[in-house]
Amino acid sequence: MAQAKNISEVSDQSFDNDVLKSGALSLVDFWAEWCGPCRMLAPTIEGLADQYQGKVKVFKMDVDQNPNTPGKYHIRGIPTVILFKNGQVLDQLVGNQPKEAFVQTIEKHLG
Repeated sequence: MAQAKNISEVSDQSFDNDVLKSGALSLVDFWAEWCGPCRMLAPTIEGLADQYQGKVKVFKMDVDQNPNTPGKYHIRGIPTVILFKNGQVLDQLVGNQPKEAFVQTIEKHLG
């Protein structure tokens, strides 16, 4: 799947450096190619990446190719979106939710 310009792919190997050790607010979309709701959520995530460019780092992680990180965060269903900052989980949204739900969650942690 082609990535939008403001979204980075993250793997089990790069997760610590890219997400946990980053001081920035990071949004990670845990998804899979076969997941219909994940594909439906993709344009929302792309929109958020554009809207919050420079404020929030946006990542996608394919759970089929990277089983360790989703296991570590007890991800049972996808899509799951988790917000991290300074190595900590701040918030988690499960399922294909409206953009407004993500905006509210991000804004809560940006301030």
